[in-house]
Amino acid sequence: MVAYRAQLALTLLASAIQVSANTKLELGPRGIFDPVCKRIREETPDSTEVYYIGHPKYHKGISHWSSASVQYSECVVEPSTAAEVGHVLNIVSETRTPFAVKGGGHSTNPGFSSTEGVHISMAQFSEVKYDLATETAEVGAGLIWDDVYEALEPYGVNVVGGRVHGVGVAGFTLGGGYSWKTNQYGLTVDTVVAYELVKPDSSVVTVTADSDPDLFWGLKGGLNNFGIVTKFTLKTHPQGEVWGGVATYTRTGIPAISAATAAFSANVTDPKASIITTYNYIGVDVGISLLMFYDGPTPPAGIFDSFLAVPHLTKDVSTRSFLSLVKASPVEFTNGLRSHFQMVPVLDYSSTTGAESLTLRSGLFFSYAVEPFLPNIYAHNIQGETAYPTARDRFYSPFNIFFGWLSPLEDSTFQSSVLESARALVAAATSEGQSNLDSISLYPNYASSRMPLSQVYGANVPRLRALKGRVDPGDVMGLAGGFKF
Repeated sequence: MVAYRAQLALTLLASAIQVSANTKLELGPRGIFDPVCKRIREETPDSTEVYYIGHPKYHKGISHWSSASVQYSECVVEPSTAAEVGHVLNIVSETRTPFAVKGGGHSTNPGFSSTEGVHISMAQFSEVKYDLATETAEVGAGLIWDDVYEALEPYGVNVVGGRVHGVGVAGFTLGGGYSWKTNQYGLTVDTVVAYELVKPDSSVVTVTADSDPDLFWGLKGGLNNFGIVTKFTLKTHPQGEVWGGVATYTRTGIPAISAATAAFSANVTDPKASIITTYNYIGVDVGISLLMFYDGPTPPAGIFDSFLAVPHLTKDVSTRSFLSLVKASPVEFTNGLRSHFQMVPVLDYSSTTGAESLTLRSGLFFSYAVEPFLPNIYAHNIQGETAYPTARDRFYSPFNIFFGWLSPLEDSTFQSSVLESARALVAAATSEGQSNLDSISLYPNYASSRMPLSQVYGANVPRLRALKGRVDPGDVMGLAGGFKF
């Protein structure tokens, strides 16, 4: 597996060099929206930066973890205040210019946070403020979770956020948010107490459960349909040292780790304990990457013993800070691949995947991530209903499928293959007695853009459409990508 990692890194480097050599001619802006970019530059304060292709901040602005999600916009705009975001939004609305809003850029859905028009980068919204009196943290929409954890660490507190390195705050939170702390505190949306929102009419408002209950509900899982969120106010909780990290296993360890994962999912009820077991196919090899977490310096005996007893290939597991644990995740290994997600809702897990038939194409990396949670996680929400999950009386753990490849000519093939694999897994789980899986609303942050709106938001679609009509009657946010109401 180590050899395959080295080969993959070299292949990715060669691919990146080739792509960078060709993209300006083939994918660069064609000037269609240049008048809009010039107008933004002329009519906004100097603190609103406008960058064009060739500038380092342009390329940083449009970059995504999945290279398949990158589009070459006419310009990248970096506002510095909510009012400036409103000014930019007013210009793109008036000119009906397609635009994108990007926080961390971790979406694998092309066009969800990218555009050929005006690309709005939230990079300048990078502040974290901790309020001891209210035990909340104000978090800028341009941050990744690593930054948030680092800023809060000196205060001995934390928030319910992303589990792996590099994930952005904004998209993650607006889609729901499964965390290492979810067993204890619920989803990230369950901990948001306020949103600073630039509405489609460019006005800046603070949305709370009291100020606008319906909009507050819609922002909890409804993604970017109701304006541009510039700041989140989140509940905090005490945070000390944690235990965990990542261990990898070769093919011979798969049966034992699969059995240990099934036993963990069925028997471990300690809310401080959590795992992600990922079955990885690299080239023609297969193995497991296991992330383990315990919210304390030492886990009780028995919780992780069966995992640690299996001979490993590599292991980075220790008592450490929360930030250190998050940074131990191996997600950078696939940074830059063309990739796609799809989620399968399951009650019980199987290691059956069937990705081997695709490894002879340009696909380099396939993974199937088992993410067991306690069945009571939806009960932590005390603020009422949320746009996601659609129903809180039916719990299914998210099972995430990830395919990574190199050639843009095979985007459609691999995106379709992800969905085929998901359908096969649903059929297998159904045959084993897990009923009504097709009726479960998918986790928006794992759902393929090819999914119909009803598959993601289910019975909430009519209410979300009505809310959209009230907040955005001119369909300004329809000029941006994403699941649209």
